[in-house]
Amino acid sequence: MDWISLTSSAQLAEIKEKSKNKPQLIFKHSTRCSISSVAKNRLERGTAAENVDFYYLDLISYRELSAKIAEEFAVFHESPQVILIKNGECSYDESHSGINMDDIKEQAALD
Repeated sequence: MDWISLTSSAQLAEIKEKSKNKPQLIFKHSTRCSISSVAKNRLERGTAAENVDFYYLDLISYRELSAKIAEEFAVFHESPQVILIKNGECSYDESHSGINMDDIKEQAALD
């Protein structure tokens, strides 16, 4: 899986714009949490959706950015968490053991 590092709030505007043509996924990961590591490994073992860009946020290093994502896309902050952005808005979010690649693919394919 080719993760794109999410490290600045300026990238959020890019994600919103890109999501008008291609779904964008943000994975909020806590490097201190074993459940988050399991969710990340589960994603990486799956076959990534080809039509989605995958962003990785180390929320320990970028706490303020994590909070801005929750505010910007009107989701509760959770960790681990995936947030699928389509047409500039969150169309799907999931956390903890609910995170899996098959659901992401299904949600990304919906119009």
